[in-house]
Amino acid sequence: MNILYICHRFPYPPKRGGKIRPFNMISHLSRQGHKVWVCSLVRGDQEAAETSGIEQHCHHHFMAQVDNKLQTLRMVARLPLPTPSSMGFFYSAKLKAHIDQLLAREKFDLIFVHCSSVAQYVADVTGIPKILDYGDMDSQKWLTYTRFKPFPLNMGYWLEGSKMERAEKQLAKHFDMATCTTRAEWQTLEDYRTGIATDWFPNGVDSDFFKPDGEGYDPNAISFIGRMDYYPNQHCMLEFCDKVLPLLRQRLPEAKLFIVGADPSKEIWALDKLDGVTVTGSVDDVRPYIQRTAAMVAPLAIARGTQNKILEAMAMGVPVVSSRQAAGGIDAVAGEHFLVADNPQEYADALLSLMSDENRRKHYADAGRNRVLSNHNWPASMARLDGIIDQCIKATTGTTPSKEAALCD
Repeated sequence: MNILYICHRFPYPPKRGGKIRPFNMISHLSRQGHKVWVCSLVRGDQEAAETSGIEQHCHHHFMAQVDNKLQTLRMVARLPLPTPSSMGFFYSAKLKAHIDQLLAREKFDLIFVHCSSVAQYVADVTGIPKILDYGDMDSQKWLTYTRFKPFPLNMGYWLEGSKMERAEKQLAKHFDMATCTTRAEWQTLEDYRTGIATDWFPNGVDSDFFKPDGEGYDPNAISFIGRMDYYPNQHCMLEFCDKVLPLLRQRLPEAKLFIVGADPSKEIWALDKLDGVTVTGSVDDVRPYIQRTAAMVAPLAIARGTQNKILEAMAMGVPVVSSRQAAGGIDAVAGEHFLVADNPQEYADALLSLMSDENRRKHYADAGRNRVLSNHNWPASMARLDGIIDQCIKATTGTTPSKEAALCD
């Protein structure tokens, strides 16, 4: 099949959440023998330079380079309009023109869009089966922000969330099928009652890359991993250092926290001055930092979809203590494969139980990795994707991709 694949972040290299899921889809579909035509955005010369290597995983790729200042102006321009500002940020006339040229020149068997903010490029295209993978339901994330941002900023998030929710419902009706990342996100999508078929397929983790290395760990050390220019990560670490770390160090004065992630804000850099806290900033490889710790903590109060940081730590055999919000995107059982906490004391108790008891830590290390291997592996997820694509094409054309290929032979 010829597949036109559109995503909001250029999917290579797959180093962050918004790139990992689309990259694995593109790579899988290409290995299946399909011709995948990738169209996306890049936000500067450095990101553009890093994309070298994507050509090994797709038939064609096109990146429209945009300027963040101009994209921000596009966002502001949409504030008084009913369309979400997010769609202004991810709009490029150059990308739109290229997609239109491809549609006029090539015969596509499927259009696959990852992220609702770029569905606008092909919403009006007809005659070709189309799947919209929301990934996470972005509207609900913006609406959650209203509880954490001060007035009047919280009203801006409410406005954007409300507009995005309306757009998510409307966009679905322009596609033949809609998908998302977790069962919980799928339930939100189902509750929209758009009238189109819906399904979900999970994120996986590269368990050959993220794996135990057989080296020891520091029983006094814990870690957090995630981009530190992302508000939910910033918020949870500021709260953790203010409310949980003092409880932890009161009972274990040697306790240490490593905050590992690119582009920390000045508020996050300031945490490096606290006793026991190390803020690393960008590192070439996060694995040694996490593998050397007794546990990884994911105390996110704002969390939608799957937290790749949790999957990666579990795959490395590092036990995880998570908030219930972040745990909702993991196909694992709290108390069996990882631990959850609801308040500062529960976080401190859970972490200390892992830091002080080697056997308990080993139980959760083994259980967590085994669960990732069985329930969050990319081959199984991509098998679900294959079934979704077959279902979509059969429903819209009356035949499956494999039958189409046979007819063309």
